[in-house]
Amino acid sequence: MAQQPSERKQLFDHDWKFFLGDAGAAGSEGYSDRQWRTLDLPHDWSIEGEFNAEYPTSGGGGYVQAGIGWYRKTFEVPASWEGQNVSIYFEGVYMNAEVFINGQSLGVHPYGYTSFTHDLSPFLHFGEENVIAVRVDNSQQTNCRWYSGSGIYRHVWLRVTHPIHIPQWGVAITTPEISSKRATVEIRTRVKNETDVLQQVELSTHLSRRGREEETPRSIAKSQTTIDVQPGEEREVLQTFRIKKTALWTPETPNLYEAQLSITQNGETLDGVEIPFGVRTISFSAEEGFKLNGESVIFNGGCVHHDNGCLGAKAYDRAEERKVELLKAAGFNAVRTSHNPPSEAFLEACDRLGLLVIDEIYDGWRDEKTPFDHHLYIDEWWQRDVASMVLRDRNHPSIVMWSSGNEIIERTNPEAVETADMLNSYIRSLDPTRPVTSAMTTWGQGWEIFDPLFATHDVGGYNYQLHYAESDHERVPSRIILQTESYPKDAFFCWDMADKHDYIIGDFVWTAMDYLGESGIGRYYYPGEPDGEHWEAELFPWHGAYCGDIDLLGWRKPISHYRDMLYNGDEMLYLAVREPNPHDGKIKLTSWAVWPTWESWTWPGYEGQDVEVEVYSRYPKVRLYLDGKLIGEQPTTRAEEFKATFSVPYQPGELKAVGVVDGEEHSPAVLKTASGAAKIQLHADRIAIHADGQDLSFVIVEILDENGVLQADAEHELQFEVEGPGSIIAVDNGDLRDTDSYVGTTRHAWNGRAMVVVKSSDAAGEIRLSVSSPGLEGASLIISSK
Repeated sequence: MAQQPSERKQLFDHDWKFFLGDAGAAGSEGYSDRQWRTLDLPHDWSIEGEFNAEYPTSGGGGYVQAGIGWYRKTFEVPASWEGQNVSIYFEGVYMNAEVFINGQSLGVHPYGYTSFTHDLSPFLHFGEENVIAVRVDNSQQTNCRWYSGSGIYRHVWLRVTHPIHIPQWGVAITTPEISSKRATVEIRTRVKNETDVLQQVELSTHLSRRGREEETPRSIAKSQTTIDVQPGEEREVLQTFRIKKTALWTPETPNLYEAQLSITQNGETLDGVEIPFGVRTISFSAEEGFKLNGESVIFNGGCVHHDNGCLGAKAYDRAEERKVELLKAAGFNAVRTSHNPPSEAFLEACDRLGLLVIDEIYDGWRDEKTPFDHHLYIDEWWQRDVASMVLRDRNHPSIVMWSSGNEIIERTNPEAVETADMLNSYIRSLDPTRPVTSAMTTWGQGWEIFDPLFATHDVGGYNYQLHYAESDHERVPSRIILQTESYPKDAFFCWDMADKHDYIIGDFVWTAMDYLGESGIGRYYYPGEPDGEHWEAELFPWHGAYCGDIDLLGWRKPISHYRDMLYNGDEMLYLAVREPNPHDGKIKLTSWAVWPTWESWTWPGYEGQDVEVEVYSRYPKVRLYLDGKLIGEQPTTRAEEFKATFSVPYQPGELKAVGVVDGEEHSPAVLKTASGAAKIQLHADRIAIHADGQDLSFVIVEILDENGVLQADAEHELQFEVEGPGSIIAVDNGDLRDTDSYVGTTRHAWNGRAMVVVKSSDAAGEIRLSVSSPGLEGASLIISSK
């Protein structure tokens, strides 16, 4: 029987049963789960609990609960599926996921960040109900240096294919020859015959240009190949295409194509897949740097962890897409997926929206960073882990580099060179079209000792070591250098080095966005608060990292505007105010911190005292005015690192900065003093979402004065209420010291802001969100779910 296209890949996220704890015999077929909680995936039980300084996840993991959890799902398998290949595909489960089907264990997958599949066919009851169970064991702590989350936190899919089919990740698309007028596309497709006899089939492939969703793709090239496949054989077929008037993929123009492949026999379709891809060339050299489609590009990159802030590890498609939108809006052209492969939805968004990617497999290799991390499993699992990343992700045009690791503990030992060569050679064997890097640092050890390790890589990844680049180039002129992590405070130095030297291809700041775990990194602190860096002490109630250019609400900190100004020409002038030192002492910074600087001219209690005002500018000069009176004029050229600082005695009023060119003023930026908090204002990122039980709207809440000015001191408790076919699934305020639950219907504002995340149900209709607080004029908005 032929497999129908609608059956091949089915979302398997809905109507699971969940139990937090070790339920013993829950893998058995007859176990009763009637008392268990019903939920939809993706799910993360860690984000649902309280923050507690005593939890064994400690500061690295964000002080959340971990433990063991069970998932079960009862589903009917049609009798028509008998004779087909039925498998279950997990995009990500953290961690040690043991899968059972009808009481039969299919094995344990240790790594929480790689995707995996189990064949269900031999154990199914066709025409009857079946039970899948998953035991997730995140109890051995610590096993990660950041917030991992716990549970089935990415999508699950049921796959149904004919015995003659294209196996998972069985299509590889490359573009070996490209010009502005035409491109050569090579598609290697594996065809698998799981019958007992030789089969003759036809593999047909159509290429089309991807446009808007409502448009029908137009075929621009096609190929048909007749092949004989022996029983049990998996045969690779090469098809070559020529595309005219090529639409190249770049971050600015993320043009995509689609390959539609089908296997037919005697006019009957047995299997089919659709693979999006992009047409682009990449090249790397010490002489010319990184080139995309022949054009020089400097990486203005940011590192990101996998969590979605108040959602925890839950990888909703919209949350992953929004993350890419925020990175793009902040001026980044690249992202490093530190330190693990990301979700499929994240990479699809990078392709569609235009963001270059370094895809990374590991944080560590054979020596531990935490007692129960992946060093326990790497010898047995490294090939399967690497294959999962490379084969799954190789068709994404956004990915321009692979990374095999990060700050490896054993990096000064000869064994590290052997491991690097093993991993990197295997990556290249699976995908020879991209270079391999990994991130290295010294932390007090000699730098030249790493030369043999660097030699096993195509691109040298420098973590916080770019000050060695010029002398390294003298010693090893062929080395291509990329700063894979940098301190936010070093933004100008990193940009300046990459701008001056072709062999330095860019920088990835740590980090692009705030994240959960690694608690206290990037913090600033006040008199009376604990001294020291995040690794020196437990800093509860801090439960996350404040080193991002973008905070957990999506608000761009001033450092984000400065970095954007360095690398891009879109933003010309930005105005912010450095938070004054408190009256009883001074603010102190940790290594990844920048001075707390705000878009606010509301500083009660500091009247008459000097306040530092910062202006970032791509104009040659800037002027600053207070209530129309000129405070001063300063140069903001490269020599001043495009910055000016004015010391201004604080008084309520209006602060205005302008750029100056030949005496003329441009791009005024204004900050006004706020009066008392008066009302609530709501900003939804989208007011129309899909009624699929998965789509999200992120709503920013601001507290304003009567004139509409943000009251940056407001900390009111906000109440959230939803009516209609939707629900509130998370609340946040961006304050990583606030240990109130992210799951609830109340949240205090911080710096005048908060956020609420609304999720659709399966029903269409209008979702009304209302936000109120005593003493404030409330607000509401309508989200249309279609």
